[in-house]
This record gives sequence, structure tokens and C-alpha cells, in this order.
Amino acid sequence: MIQAYEYNQQNELIRPIEVFERDDEGNYIIPEQCTTIAPPNNPSFYKAAFDVKKQQWYESATQEYIDSLKPALLPPSDIELLKKQNAFLSKQLTQLLAMQKVGASD
Repeated sequence: MIQAYEYNQQNELIRPIEVFERDDEGNYIIPEQCTTIAPPNNPSFYKAAFDVKKQQWYESATQEYIDSLKPALLPPSDIELLKKQNAFLSKQLTQLLAMQKVGASD
């Protein structure tokens, strides 16, 4: 038995398969749309695809697709919200005190 890697019509990796069948000479019969060339583990691909002419795997995922897999930003924590609110209120208080000083000096 040998390991082969099946790919679809767009040459994107579908799954690894085990090949058991042999021809009369003892050679393994590799099914169509398969290769015995393993996709690289490091660096791993988001969407591995096989270049039949070059006999090598390449990254077929677009940057947009890769970015879509990244986790969404978490909403700010309660502490972060309180810090922002405190900074905003401190700024407002400073401005009010400054305005009072200007009014008192007139």
C-alpha cells in the first residue's frame, strides 16, 4: 500500500487516499486526479493545489480568503470601556475647569 493525494478539477487537495491496486508488473496504479507527491506540512497551505506540469503543490488561496479565516476582533472588555469613559470624562472636566477659570478672570 502507498499513500496518494486526491485533488479536484481545480487541482485543490481533497484528501489523502491509500492505494492498494497493482498492475501486472507490481507497480501501484495511481488513480486519475491523484499524486504520490505529499503536500508540504511546513509551511502549511490554506488551500493546497497541485501543479500537474511542475509536479508540485502551491498555495491557491487568495489573501482575501486567508484574511477571512482570521478570528474577528473581540469587543472591548468592561475594563477597557471604563478606561475610555474615564479618559473622556476627565477631558471634559479639564475643559470645564479651564472655561471657569477664563470666566472668573474677566
